Amino acid sequence: MMTVHEMLSDPVAQEMLTSTEPARFAYTWTDGSPRVIPIWFHWTGSEVVLASPVDSPKFKALSSGSPVALTIDSSTWPHHVLLIRGTATIEPTDGIVPEYAAAAERYFGPEQGRVWVDQLRSAGAKTARIGITPLEVRIIDFETRFPSAVASILNSGSSQA
Repeated sequence: MMTVHEMLSDPVAQEMLTSTEPARFAYTWTDGSPRVIPIWFHWTGSEVVLASPVDSPKFKALSSGSPVALTIDSSTWPHHVLLIRGTATIEPTDGIVPEYAAAAERYFGPEQGRVWVDQLRSAGAKTARIGITPLEVRIIDFETRFPSAVASILNSGSSQA
């Protein structure tokens, strides 16, 4: 079995971690129900970093140590999917989280990313940093790695042939 570090070094994981696809961030709301939101992300090499205004709804439910999940997937066939489960660390800041600025440049391109972040700074935006430490990582590439239920069907079918 591969370690979390080995999984995150996999070419499919690296493709997803450097992509411009939004992540889907899952956490538990204050009433115990699940929530999933699309969000920009930045990979530091050891954690996935998200950022959001300090008054956004997610901070009513999140605290450091909260269990969370994240998925990043491609939109073309064969779909590549990176699934991460981990814990969150929340750090409020007085401005724009540096990793958010890096994500803006990746999503918008360098020039437009800087314009976007400068606009937020000039408006007085205060963001919080959500660092996600991966504890479990799974990869689906629909070529050699499939969802477990599909893999089970494929494996049982091949032994019957």
